Amino acid sequence: MTDAPLVLCADDDPDILALLSLRLERAGYRVAQANDGEEALSLARELQPDVVVLDVMMPRLSGTDVVVALRADEATKGLPVILVSARAHDEDVQRGLEAGADAYLPKPFSAQELTELVGRMVEAAG
Repeated sequence: MTDAPLVLCADDDPDILALLSLRLERAGYRVAQANDGEEALSLARELQPDVVVLDVMMPRLSGTDVVVALRADEATKGLPVILVSARAHDEDVQRGLEAGADAYLPKPFSAQELTELVGRMVEAAG
């Protein structure tokens, strides 16, 4: 199981973070968790996960700010990033994609949508 792809999930809501982690673990992924944007950025740099899943609205650094920082860092600029948010207006999605996210998944989403998107990102990167 140690060869399973690593997904970094970041959300400031512990219930959503637990649900994201459970769904991904059941799909065969290893999961690292972050509770805010700063922790997510630090773990992304340290762990070099296969995919990063970020809530947009988090304390300390927003998911969008984390994406910008990841893209500006040579060591992390190629990490696939999925932004998730209840903010699903066209301008919110556009802002996230312009910041450098590879995908934007509006909440609520199904476990299947998440795992399929993560799977496509892992496949494309690998």
